[in-house]
Amino acid sequence: MERTQELKDFYPLDLFAYSNGLTEGELTVLKNLREVLETKVKPVVNEHWVKGEFPFEAFGEVAKVGIMNSPLLFEGREGATKPSELYNAFLYLELAKLDASIATFYTVHGGLCYNTILLGGSEEQIAKYAPKIASFEWQGCFGLTEPDHGSDIAGGLATTAEKKGDKWILNGEKRWIGGADTADVLPIFARDTEDGKIKCFIVKGGSEGLHVDVIQEKMSLRAIHNGHITLTNVEVADEDRLANVNGFKDVARILRSTRADIAHLAMGMTYGSLEAAVAYVKQRDQFGKKLSSFQLVQEKLARMEANVVATLSYSVQLANLQEGESFQEENSALAKMHNAMKMRETVALGREVCGGNGITLGTDVGRFFADGEAIYSYEGTHEINALIVGRYLTGVGAFV
Repeated sequence: MERTQELKDFYPLDLFAYSNGLTEGELTVLKNLREVLETKVKPVVNEHWVKGEFPFEAFGEVAKVGIMNSPLLFEGREGATKPSELYNAFLYLELAKLDASIATFYTVHGGLCYNTILLGGSEEQIAKYAPKIASFEWQGCFGLTEPDHGSDIAGGLATTAEKKGDKWILNGEKRWIGGADTADVLPIFARDTEDGKIKCFIVKGGSEGLHVDVIQEKMSLRAIHNGHITLTNVEVADEDRLANVNGFKDVARILRSTRADIAHLAMGMTYGSLEAAVAYVKQRDQFGKKLSSFQLVQEKLARMEANVVATLSYSVQLANLQEGESFQEENSALAKMHNAMKMRETVALGREVCGGNGITLGTDVGRFFADGEAIYSYEGTHEINALIVGRYLTGVGAFV
């Protein structure tokens, strides 16, 4: 009973008690993380959102928690390269319920980049790169999408890689690459000019011929920098070509494993939006009483809570499937599609119950509302994920 009450107090919106599956070690790390997020990151989030700057100094305190490599996360998982998938879902809940840019920075680093190394690298490459990414000693990003190719990247990827002796020469452009301007490790996907297959290369930050422009005037995810990368005769040693990426099927394998992260991120934003809305209506007076006492407000909050539980349900069951190494594409696509839809509805309701103040950063719901648009689109638009599910249901691919 004591542990049950502890979890209920820590996750009061988790009415179906999905957090009961967390280990003591995982819960300890999550508690430590929340304390750092609340005391170090939250006080500077809105300021950095307005300026369009990432709070690196505050995030450095997050890295010290050991959210990827704390021994507490590997109790009973000795020899594993990653913490449990259930922990991963609740990690995204903690990050995203605070701020979507913070969570996005992590999913680029700890999700896309890290999984690219783990799934695409040889044993030697994993040993070289994975520990330093897990400790945040090296910051990573993920260079797949291009200025003219997003959803059609499988057939349209235009960045080229030409083998010359023991080096590869990369040329092309990448766009919307989160954290690219500050990354130490940039996995870049390029098409081999000899066999036409997509391969992946580790480009080091500061490499000659590598240029990154930060995309300006964003209305969403303002705190994280998205880069436009230009590669002009960038040389990469053959030893830094990831050995197990030899075609788009290998890229899809990485995306299947990480699409779940965006489903979890959307779930965390759903949770955070309701938290912020409840906090506001409890203190706001209208017509001589608290907003929280109005029936129509409570009805909206109840709908938001239903979405919290629904998105948690999708995330937790997807985590359970992936823990058992079930990475069906339609599973992660359905979870991302569903959770992003429910998140979009929830952040709108959160802004709504806060009235005019809901468009300010002071209530937090305005930031969730704006950032939700980016989450709805990235790691597969709603339409692409729907078509993956539709193909499963009908046996017919309707992408073009």
